Amino acid sequence: MEIDKAIRESDDRRLKTKYNNAIYVIQRALALYSIEEVAFSFNGGKDSTVLLHLLRAGYYLYKSGQDHSTCDPDDCEITFPIRVIYFESPSAFPEINSFTYDTATSFKLQMDIIRLDLKAGLEALLKAMPIRAIFLGVRIGDPTAVGQEQFSPSSAGWPPFMRVNPILDWSYRDIWAFLLTCKVRYCSLYDQGYTSIGSIHDTVPNALLSIGNANNVEEKFKPAYLLPDGRLERAGRIKNFSSRPLSAISNGLKSEDGHRKCTLTASVIAVGDEILFGTVEDRLALTLCRKLHSIGLAVSQFAVTKSDVDSVAEEVERQKSRNDMVFIYGGVGPLHSDVTVAGVAKAFGVRMAPDEEFEEYLRHLIGEKCTGDRNEMAQLPEGITELLHHEQLLVPLIKCQNVIILTATNVAEMDQEWDCLIEFMRSDSLLVAAEPFISKRLATTLSDVEAAHPLSEICIEFPDLYIGKNLTDNILLCQDSAVILVFIFTN
Repeated sequence: MEIDKAIRESDDRRLKTKYNNAIYVIQRALALYSIEEVAFSFNGGKDSTVLLHLLRAGYYLYKSGQDHSTCDPDDCEITFPIRVIYFESPSAFPEINSFTYDTATSFKLQMDIIRLDLKAGLEALLKAMPIRAIFLGVRIGDPTAVGQEQFSPSSAGWPPFMRVNPILDWSYRDIWAFLLTCKVRYCSLYDQGYTSIGSIHDTVPNALLSIGNANNVEEKFKPAYLLPDGRLERAGRIKNFSSRPLSAISNGLKSEDGHRKCTLTASVIAVGDEILFGTVEDRLALTLCRKLHSIGLAVSQFAVTKSDVDSVAEEVERQKSRNDMVFIYGGVGPLHSDVTVAGVAKAFGVRMAPDEEFEEYLRHLIGEKCTGDRNEMAQLPEGITELLHHEQLLVPLIKCQNVIILTATNVAEMDQEWDCLIEFMRSDSLLVAAEPFISKRLATTLSDVEAAHPLSEICIEFPDLYIGKNLTDNILLCQDSAVILVFIFTN
């Protein structure tokens, strides 16, 4: 069989290991279920293309008694009987549809085309067919990989079937090593700079593969397999930095005319027993709050929590549902007291799982001390983590939905991380809705008692104003995303 022959003749030991493990999972599934009871979900992408050819090889070897010495490498005509499911979508790229149908014809696949949504389509298919297990091209790091193992029952509320994930532990590099080693055809979009393909609405060529558009010539891109860093596979996916509805802040008085504007809100969480013990002065909070206000994000709360998983989880869970964004720092690292990332995972109800991309960053920093299962630092919240890569950062920032985990330990590092974070936020259009606060300082000889009544009247007349009092008895008037007035009382 040509796939098995290509792998066996390859010098890539890592690819051979990945291949053998995937073939084992496939053969195990074929031993547990009859051919009529299994199906393969094919979507035309690179991962499912790899899985298609792994299934072809796995089925061939299974039928040949798993004895390589009896296999004819040139025999490629063996019938592939596993049923193939294709969920056709109007938002799919035409190239994906064409590749899928051409592949089905080339390999004589029994393909069921479903034009319903995923759940309804599966329900209809499983009602009509005796399917009990479905092979999926899911890899760790995919949003759908949360909580999955190589064999995982379907989620609650879905029709019952076994999800079989032969390439769960494969990386971007492994996928392309297989495709190029086996010389199998893949969708043409990957030769046009696309590295991770979703719908036509959320996918563009990966800018990291751009070769420019000099002389007003249309911009060109290198093929996906030339991406130097597989950790940036999803850089071509268009994402909103925060899809949460805008929150509102006010001075606590109700506005009858309903004209109050909305302001993005943020909370800041510091993790560290040393702050609570009073042995360390936390300067990062002051710096971060100022920076957030500089871009129009109103800080609703600043909290300091103990360095234990439960305390971090409770605080993150409390703040993430109340604010558009949550920034957390401290407690990130290799020590037993560095529990921030695990606390964030618990707050979202997901497990910690090894992240191959993050481990690569750590390996560059601390060498072979960062390897395999021993490296707990390379474990991140599964299925909700996005790594924010920037050339100025040694390691990427960690984003878990609306929670940003900062690794800064001093003001200089915070400044650097902030500058990089601002670029991410601008690129994802978060700052479109947030206007910087403009500070004004006014001096008065009135006491705070004398100023109280007129300030209250101003609040009633202008419900967008927020009035607070700082530690030096200065009164602050803060208009939603517009102006901060600081009244300084002088005697």
